[in-house]
Amino acid sequence: MEETQGLGSQNSVSWSVSGELRPDHAGQEQVWLHLRVQVSLPLTCQRCLGPVDVPVQIERSFRFVESEAQAELEDDASPEDVLVLSQEFDLAALIEDEVLMDLPVVPRHETCPLPVKLVAVDADFEEAQPKPNPFAALAGLKAPGKQ
Repeated sequence: MEETQGLGSQNSVSWSVSGELRPDHAGQEQVWLHLRVQVSLPLTCQRCLGPVDVPVQIERSFRFVESEAQAELEDDASPEDVLVLSQEFDLAALIEDEVLMDLPVVPRHETCPLPVKLVAVDADFEEAQPKPNPFAALAGLKAPGKQ
């Protein structure tokens, strides 16, 4: 809601999640979670400053491990995201985090519906006059006959 300035409240987030037990290379069962999220969020186009609907579609898989230390150790080397298996796991918070991370840094239309004004004119602004070169005075100080 903060990212959409309250405009996204009428848009529903469609999501599905499934779990899986998958054996690792040593034959140990690992818990996996597969998440799909779909929503369209109204953001502000950073080119024309008008509203732009940004579609968000997420398909991610997460592998659960036993401890935070193990997650930190394996996360960088794993193609999937690694989470800690705990009783306090919050699926809603995970979905919210994934949507926020998937939003574009600079939302904008492919082609803005109105022409973008590229020039700003201020009636109180005077056109800057070219200033003389501060080193021009040195040219007149040359000693006669010396180059």
